Amino acid sequence: MRVPVDWLGEYVELPQGVTGAQIAADLVAVGLEEEGLHGGDVTGPLVVGRVLEKHPEPQKNGKTVNWCQVDVADANGTGEPQGIVCGAHNFEVGDLVAVILPGGVLPGDFSIGARKTYGHLSAGMICSVKELGIGQDHEGIIVLPRLMGEEAAAHLQPGEDLIPVLGLDREVVEVNVTPDRGYCFSLRGIAREYAHATGAAFTDPARLPVDPATGGGYAVELADRSPLGGVPGCTRYVARTVRGLDLARETPGWMARRLLEAGMRPISLAVDVTNYVMLALGQPLHAFDLATLEGPIVVRRAAAGERLRTLDDVDRQLDGEDLLITDSGTRVLALAGVMGGEDGEVTPGQTSDVLVESAHFDPRSVARSARRHRLSTEASKRFERGVDPDVTDAAAQLAVDLLVELGGGTADPAITDVDGRTPRPRLELALDLPTRYVGVDYTPERVREILTMIGCEVDDAGEGRLWVLPPSWRPDLTDAPGLVEEVARIDGYDRIPSVLPRAVGGRGLTHDQRSRRAVAAALAAQGLHEVLTYPFVASERLDDLGLPAADPRRQALRLANPLSDEAPLMRTELLQTLPEALRRNVSRGSRDVAIFEIDTVTLPVPGAAAPVPDVGARPDDRTLEAIRAAVPAQPWHVAVVAAGQSDRAGWWGPGRPLDVTDVVGWAHGVCDTLGVAVSRRQTERAPFHPGRCVELALEDGTTVGWAGELHPKVVQRLGLPERSCAAELDLDVLLAASDHRTQVRPLSTHPMASSDVALVVALDVRHGDVEKSLRAGAGPLLESVELFDVYVGDQLGPDRQSLAFRMHFRAPDRTLTTDEVNAARDAAVACAAQDHGAVQR
Repeated sequence: MRVPVDWLGEYVELPQGVTGAQIAADLVAVGLEEEGLHGGDVTGPLVVGRVLEKHPEPQKNGKTVNWCQVDVADANGTGEPQGIVCGAHNFEVGDLVAVILPGGVLPGDFSIGARKTYGHLSAGMICSVKELGIGQDHEGIIVLPRLMGEEAAAHLQPGEDLIPVLGLDREVVEVNVTPDRGYCFSLRGIAREYAHATGAAFTDPARLPVDPATGGGYAVELADRSPLGGVPGCTRYVARTVRGLDLARETPGWMARRLLEAGMRPISLAVDVTNYVMLALGQPLHAFDLATLEGPIVVRRAAAGERLRTLDDVDRQLDGEDLLITDSGTRVLALAGVMGGEDGEVTPGQTSDVLVESAHFDPRSVARSARRHRLSTEASKRFERGVDPDVTDAAAQLAVDLLVELGGGTADPAITDVDGRTPRPRLELALDLPTRYVGVDYTPERVREILTMIGCEVDDAGEGRLWVLPPSWRPDLTDAPGLVEEVARIDGYDRIPSVLPRAVGGRGLTHDQRSRRAVAAALAAQGLHEVLTYPFVASERLDDLGLPAADPRRQALRLANPLSDEAPLMRTELLQTLPEALRRNVSRGSRDVAIFEIDTVTLPVPGAAAPVPDVGARPDDRTLEAIRAAVPAQPWHVAVVAAGQSDRAGWWGPGRPLDVTDVVGWAHGVCDTLGVAVSRRQTERAPFHPGRCVELALEDGTTVGWAGELHPKVVQRLGLPERSCAAELDLDVLLAASDHRTQVRPLSTHPMASSDVALVVALDVRHGDVEKSLRAGAGPLLESVELFDVYVGDQLGPDRQSLAFRMHFRAPDRTLTTDEVNAARDAAVACAAQDHGAVQR
């Protein structure tokens, strides 16, 4: 919200010589955020220029620039025309424009000088409103009669100083208005906040003589049959008629200047008056051409198939929730609270009688329509944050008065005011609640004083409590904590003590938190990069991964209001979203990519449905239990996806392509980091290659996860490189298995003895099973065993393999003898022979 300082001074008493920076600081003290200060930052020669010549010159880059000769009189010291290159095309020879000459400075400390460009020496710049900091329009340069009006610009002469003419010597304070402070989208609201901050005298611009509703005015019907949440879309509608207007008249310079300073472009008298009232009081208005209306104004919801061409020249398909302003209920005139339509538009020079609409619309209805149609307007910004319903008639009165004064019309005495407002509820507040919440000793008198200051009506409720009726312009005050916040804000945030939290005993992080961080650090140490993907997935992605129709992973939770209709499901595995990150990185030129993600997945409870209790009271324990039971499980998973070279090629030698052994090794590394022993066996599971996938499990058979190479068809459908590999582990299972105490044993200082054995077994025997038998047979003297060779050949016969193990023996209290080592080895071999038919080579 841009606040011209001189306009603000009409509603609140400003100290002599106050600056915009001081005003901004005072507003910050009551919780408004300073967005910027404008004015006074354009220096040097900014003058009126008249275009004498305009020569379009096409350039090699396809752009056309204009080489212009501009009359700036004696402002350049020579009286000769000024040569300027301009890229805009919205002006013609003879137009009056804004020219900044060399030596001038634009906002942002942008210095202007003479420089050679497009083959010419351009001495200055023809400016747009955005370059001067008085608006956001950058589509073309300023043509002064269009900006100020023909009448206001008629007296301007080339070379005349434009800084005071455009109000660039006046300061404007810009504040950021948060959604709960919609009343500050007006000079009225900002002035009131400045009065709260400084104690300055405040004059409410809405307190003006208002003609009472008489009946017999223009007919209005509120026919909203589908209210949202039980609240009708329109609760008040004031209609005022003004006849005999000359809307071809120019907007007076003072009003046009204020609109410009507030960031709005003057358009025509009728539009400018409604915008001026909206900026002053915060109440959006709309004016209809009375001659185009045939019947009563009917406010209703849209019907199926209805369309509206809005003032931005876009034909819009209307939704059944859209609230409309219609003529006789049939012809759509406007999207209520958002934007008017082309039908009923006021046209300068043709319209003489207007119907002024001042209405109060439901914030939710306006917000949904604005977002549905991607149409954010100055009106919708205010309505969706809450407009004061008690100022509706005052805003209409002010607009009528201005139209009569500036347009020469006559106001009809008959006034329509369809008022469906309901009484505002009172709030109960304990007088000691602000002290208990904030930690500052607020006396009961101070609490009453502050609540009265912000416009509340306060009555004693007895026993240290108050009945508080919030003001009509504060729809955000709905409970006692909101009132406490107001007490703290007005009394001063600087009075609230800063208390540092005290650290509690212990290591801070839980076992699960430390473990997840350790897993991330371990994977990063092996060269993988951590990523974060969105948990939303499309049903088509489950098909791309080749999941069978009955696969439980397809039972995904569907969002009622997804961010994107293309991805309405919550993922049940990280591998449903992580491959997209791999594909994106590869498409950007990365050849060798290994990424991992640690996050939650969502596993809905089959058939569970959470009840939806009323918001008016706390649900009972049974309802709360049903809600908790329906909350889906969200276990932590860790997943890896990789493609390309595992060892890169270079001067040191050839590289090695990534294969399934790498991801299996990374999966084992995760388990080793957590101190959890797992075994693996070959298996089949989508989306992995059926012959290159292993399942990892705990000793009790609990599945931890899967690792392997992705199926070629899956790789093709997902657009991944060939031989891409992946793994996904249930981190919650690992964390539960790792959460135990380990009794350490003293390290033996005695020497280790090694013995190698080669065992011939059937080809389908897993080496992990043979290793388990060796450990069982060798007894406690065996410290470790490792597989170091696998041989398959004609010497062994068909379907046979040779597994070579190296066994390490050590005793805790002595040096082992050869006989002891041989005996333990032979016992191990005997156990393997008994379990698997192993024969020692």
